[in-house]
Amino acid sequence: MTAKTEWPSSLDDNELDELDRYLRAHTGEGDLLLDGVHGLLSALAVGPLLVLPDEWLHEVLHEPFADEDEGNRVLALLAKLNDSISAELDVDAYEPILGEVEHETGPMLSAAGWCEGFSRGIDLRASLWESRLADDPQLMELLGPVMALAVDEGILSADTEFEKLSDDEYDECLSQVPAVLGAVNQYWQAKPVTEAEVEAMVHQQRPGDDDDNAPPRQRSGHWVH
Repeated sequence: MTAKTEWPSSLDDNELDELDRYLRAHTGEGDLLLDGVHGLLSALAVGPLLVLPDEWLHEVLHEPFADEDEGNRVLALLAKLNDSISAELDVDAYEPILGEVEHETGPMLSAAGWCEGFSRGIDLRASLWESRLADDPQLMELLGPVMALAVDEGILSADTEFEKLSDDEYDECLSQVPAVLGAVNQYWQAKPVTEAEVEAMVHQQRPGDDDDNAPPRQRSGHWVH
């Protein structure tokens, strides 16, 4: 059996619980929980250029570790979660980690946290995504279901007003997320960033970019895989 067809080593339920508990105990209002971290890492996995941990860990970790053992354990769990995303995409086994929110009819799955994380992942290479989305309608079309979820949850603003997705439409968009990520990953492999795009990105980077971001959306619930 080749590496391409081997089942990926993903976090088991106990490891997901462990990481979820750590994040809940060490995050403040607006910080990413487990679903958001998975969305962030998913965006980086299928994005135009490699983003190293030094660039994204500040989006996930906000307090010093209690000791070296805790630090090593949390970083190992995050590394395994990160590595599992590309492996799962390779064998069509990817599933987004979603939150659960209370609704008048009972608990419902919510993509709000995952979409928030995905948008922050895009923000880490914002100029490359924005320039390509503006120039190539194919990429915008590929991202359609994810963008529909993000707009519906208030994560992204839209130029025109959209009606809220029905429950069936929401579920349909959710079901398309794995295929969307696979297609976007293939898109950037087939149409890699150009030298001119990289140069433009370098020129646009400046201190204080984080100040331009919209306030994060509040959310509640717990992870559901």
